[in-house]
Amino acid sequence: MTTRRPLLTAVAAGTVLCALWFVPTANATPERPQEQQGAAVAATAPAAQELAASGSVDTTPYLFGGIAFVAAGGALVTGAVRRSRTAAR
Repeated sequence: MTTRRPLLTAVAAGTVLCALWFVPTANATPERPQEQQGAAVAATAPAAQELAASGSVDTTPYLFGGIAFVAAGGALVTGAVRRSRTAAR
């Protein structure tokens, strides 16, 4: 049992890192100076219009990632329950 503990810790750490990989990043500072910001807004206007026309953001990666992590968690819980039941025999 003690040899599996580092493996479970590594799996848990890997799962957390994979979960954080899906977290979108946010920048608190503007990417461009104020004098160039007007040109940047005009350049991104078509993308904003496409988003407004479609009505939603593509959430497919988040859906598949969430399902994968729920499945991995279920597999870990199932494995732990099976090990505890066989150890009790």
